Amino acid sequence: MSLFLDIVSSAAILYLVAAGLLMIFGVMKIINFAHGAFLTIGAYASLVVTQLGLSPWLALPAAMITGWVFGMAIEYCIVRPLYARPLDAILATWGLGIVIAQVITLVFGREGQFVNSPLSGPLDVFGTDYSAYRLLLIVLAAILALAMSLLLTKTRFGLVTRAVIMNEELARGLGIHSGRVRFFTFSLGAALGCLAGTLITPLSGVDPNMGIPWLINAFMLVMVAGSSMFGLVAAALLFGGIQILLSTYVSPVLGGIAIVLLSAITLRIRPKGFSHD
Repeated sequence: MSLFLDIVSSAAILYLVAAGLLMIFGVMKIINFAHGAFLTIGAYASLVVTQLGLSPWLALPAAMITGWVFGMAIEYCIVRPLYARPLDAILATWGLGIVIAQVITLVFGREGQFVNSPLSGPLDVFGTDYSAYRLLLIVLAAILALAMSLLLTKTRFGLVTRAVIMNEELARGLGIHSGRVRFFTFSLGAALGCLAGTLITPLSGVDPNMGIPWLINAFMLVMVAGSSMFGLVAAALLFGGIQILLSTYVSPVLGGIAIVLLSAITLRIRPKGFSHD
């Protein structure tokens, strides 16, 4: 049971980390390499909440609001002028991530720090004591997956978003303001990135470069998933499970690179990954 919960919780964490990146890639067709910086911003938002002596639960809305504001500013000032030059947009977000990391270092220093967890201690799951916080992450990932699915399939925003994804020129011809869709999508992706950074912080601690390792795995999962939220869930469960099994029974080093290797193999066999497009 403990191994099963490790697999499910690891998949939940991977989904939480990659969801915002997939949201941006699915609509805008660019990889936001500042996503790792958004994870770090979310982590430091939770650190500020801890340092102020506030409830750790307040770190969640604080991170999302911070991410949304940063996302709006970055989309308007940096990404929007580069829509017609996707390679330049990718390079710009990569450079932005470096700048954000340096600014955080200047403000908070290089040393690793820790934050308070909203939940502590174990819970009994069918006779097995397991981390209450990791169980919470499973629940939050399920809620987020359901919320994203409903947003994209049951709302007007989801309708116009799918129209932009399928054919942006036709969508504009039908009166859909694709710029607003992109603006909202990038801001939402940034908010989800900061939220994920806050959620993983009690497990990993905080430092200015903490987002980089997570960015690599999230990037590979998004490449495999394509623009499919279902594909991301499947990739997180499959690759996260294999990562845990390799780390447990073979080698932690091999487990650490499992997602990158598995994603590369998958894309070699299926260039479109798990996407049905």
